[in-house]
Amino acid sequence: MSTHFKSTVSRFVDSPIWAYYIPVPSGKSKGLVDDNRRVLCSIKGCEPIQLALMHDGKGGFFINLNKALMRKLKLIEKDEVLISLSKDSSHYGMPTPVFFELLKAEMPEGSKHFHALTIGKQRTLLHLISKIKSREKQLEKAMIIFEYLENSNGKLDFKELNQAFKNSRFKR
Repeated sequence: MSTHFKSTVSRFVDSPIWAYYIPVPSGKSKGLVDDNRRVLCSIKGCEPIQLALMHDGKGGFFINLNKALMRKLKLIEKDEVLISLSKDSSHYGMPTPVFFELLKAEMPEGSKHFHALTIGKQRTLLHLISKIKSREKQLEKAMIIFEYLENSNGKLDFKELNQAFKNSRFKR
């Protein structure tokens, strides 16, 4: 199922965390939102991106826009944009590096601990991996994460993980 609509780029007034968003008109999220709010979103006809529809606190939803996306799409407040949404049926709700399936097979203990984490923590770790441009460095970071999870028996502490990155034989 997919839906299309026009909406306006808006700015949060009282949020110290978020700046811009696109409200999703009432009823346009129907059939897309259940326990999982992950969707594929195309803004202004761009390549679809994977994101989560956010609750607005009033029974509706919005699309959160970060600075990078605002810049990339050349958006400013009050721009009217065409939006296309469809259900994201991918396993993690975000792109995964090609090597990730192979790494899971090569490091089954790390993979087991990784998959025991909440899906949100899995996405956070995948984001840490995929934000690096070099495929080689992505693989190194993924290996560090799996080794860390093996050594910590699956207990994820981001400060400790950051220290593991610093102590690693793989330096950025």
